[in-house]
Amino acid sequence: QVQLVESGGGLVQPGGSLRLSCAASGRIFSIYAMGWYRQAPGKQRELVAAITSGGNLNYADSVKGRFTISRDNAKNTVYLQMNSLKPEDTAVYYCHHYVYWGQGTQVTVSS
Repeated sequence: QVQLVESGGGLVQPGGSLRLSCAASGRIFSIYAMGWYRQAPGKQRELVAAITSGGNLNYADSVKGRFTISRDNAKNTVYLQMNSLKPEDTAVYYCHHYVYWGQGTQVTVSS
C-alpha cells in the first residue's frame, strides 16, 4: 500500500508561483515514475509532469518552460514548482505513482 499526501495548493494571482509537494509513504516502486496530474471543472484529468527514479522528465506542452518537477528519493517526495501561473492552470492537482493517487490539492489562479 502506498499513501500520497499533497500540499502547497492555494490561491495565487496570474503570474505568481506555487510549489506543490507530494510525500509518499509505504512501498514505493522505483521502476515507476511519480507524476502530477490535474483536473479542471468539466474536464478530464490530464498529465502535467512526470519524473522517473532515474530523473527522466515528461511535461505537458501547456506547462513546458513554466513548471518544473523534481524528486527527492531519500525523502520519497516529489515537487512541482509552478511559475508564471495562468488562470487556465486552475485545477485540482493530484500526485500519482503506479496505481495510487493522492487526495488532490486545489490550485486557483485568479486576480
